[in-house]
Amino acid sequence: MRRLTITDANFEAQFARIVNDRRESDAGVSRDVADILQKVRQSGDDALRDYTMRFDKHPLTADLTSWRIGKDQCKAAYDFLDKPVKAALEMAAERIRAYHAEQLPADRDYRDGDNVRLGARWSAVEAAGLYVPGGRASYPSTLLMNAIPAKVAGVERLAVVTPTPKGEMNALVLAAAHLVGVDEIWRVGGAQAIGALAYGTKRIKPVDVIVGPGNAWVAEAKRQLYGVVGIDMVAGPSEILVISDNKTDPDWIAADLLSQAEHDPASQSILITDDAGFASEVEDAIDLLGARIATRRTAHESWEKHGVIVIVDDLAEQAPPLANRLAAEHVELAVDDPESYFAKIRHAGSVFLGRHTPEAVGDYVAGPNHVLPTGRRARFASGLSVLDFMKRTSFISLDAEALKAIGPAAVALAEIEGLPAHAASVQVRL
Repeated sequence: MRRLTITDANFEAQFARIVNDRRESDAGVSRDVADILQKVRQSGDDALRDYTMRFDKHPLTADLTSWRIGKDQCKAAYDFLDKPVKAALEMAAERIRAYHAEQLPADRDYRDGDNVRLGARWSAVEAAGLYVPGGRASYPSTLLMNAIPAKVAGVERLAVVTPTPKGEMNALVLAAAHLVGVDEIWRVGGAQAIGALAYGTKRIKPVDVIVGPGNAWVAEAKRQLYGVVGIDMVAGPSEILVISDNKTDPDWIAADLLSQAEHDPASQSILITDDAGFASEVEDAIDLLGARIATRRTAHESWEKHGVIVIVDDLAEQAPPLANRLAAEHVELAVDDPESYFAKIRHAGSVFLGRHTPEAVGDYVAGPNHVLPTGRRARFASGLSVLDFMKRTSFISLDAEALKAIGPAAVALAEIEGLPAHAASVQVRL
């Protein structure tokens, strides 16, 4: 863990190093993924069989059940849930659905002053693919966050791909799939699964958009296939930035910082405060809590390698500019007047206002999507939404009088650009 003080002579150089640190895939991953995608495109299901056996020790045979998880299995997993767990999943699903329903865009259809009819119509993509990680990152909450916006948008076919090491599947993920109405679940993972969704194989039909988190190979596969399909984003390791004064319980802040550190050894947790003594109390609380949690090894490695504490003189004036430079995935404002800080923050995936709004509530039940830009991409990107599964088609309609009003200008511009056929296509109608 690094501690920086804003008055230090080398603060700017140290902080810039943190801002520019890339905790993501390297050139070796890029080459490996390119090779995998080429093999999937050429060999289809045969490549999926080879990779799935190699990486997951799961044989994909002629039996369809070795390839797909049936809807009956998902329903059985849902029915078997304990009542409190089922109620929690249902609450999360309903809140996520309600929030995303408010994002549905409205069509436009109007006539302007020249009586030209203009507008735009929104429609959903036909098919979307959702990657659900296995192993460490097998989370039903992530399936809800990715699948529900697609369903709200009106996507007709939602196909899930997920690794099932030695044939095992997370029952909570299956229950969540039943709850949101997933259409297909395929037992394939990794970059090869992303390739199958993009290109299609004999068994798996291609999709239009691919969303969902994954490891470095999955993220790189999505990056390389952007353009063949749409993607949500290229996501890197999790991040949290907490801006807190000394009035917050240090145990609360320690838990918040560890909530992201426990995701991955490459995750990053940063605290900005104006009290060095409070910072030390948070460090002590991290040591105590970090020793007790089941994810302590991952959390400890993340905090030791990538954790940062920044001490400033004036929290209200100095913390927001630093936050904008970091453009973090999650930003917590544990201060008396979070709104005044929020007004100054331009770049953040999601912001959590006040001492009683931990980032973790946003991961599950608040409603906004927890799929958020990382690696400073919040400077230009937003979290997953209904719009990621929709596209806008504009339309134009003119009668003879409307064309007479605006057509000559189109002819003039076409002639200036040296495109005579463009000019003629308008001129012949005038």
